[in-house]
This record gives sequence, C-alpha cells and structure tokens, in this order.
Amino acid sequence: MAKCDYCGKTPMHGNSRSHSMRATKRQFKPNIQRVKVMVDGRLVSRNVCMRCLKTLVKDQA
Repeated sequence: MAKCDYCGKTPMHGNSRSHSMRATKRQFKPNIQRVKVMVDGRLVSRNVCMRCLKTLVKDQA
C-alpha cells in the first residue's frame, strides 16, 4: 500500500457520481514518489508524497 513516510497520507475512499447520481466506489490515491533523501548525512530511499517533497525542497533552499 502506498503511504507517505513523512505525513502518513494513504489512499482515501469515496464515490464516483454519474450524471444520474448513481454511486460507484472509487479510490483517491496520493501522488507517492520513491526518492532519495538526506537523513543524518546519508542518502536514504523514502516514499514521499509530492506535497511533502515540495516542502523538503523548499526547506533545503
């Protein structure tokens, strides 16, 4: 299962609604990327959502 290692964001559930308002189950999946991040001076692979990745990049600059 895709899960962000920083914020814990996971897929959410909901309904797709057609024009006739018929409900069918669907999933809202977060944009999880596998990236290498500096932790304690070494590179570590982490599953990170794009919102957290943008925050990490902004904090480094």
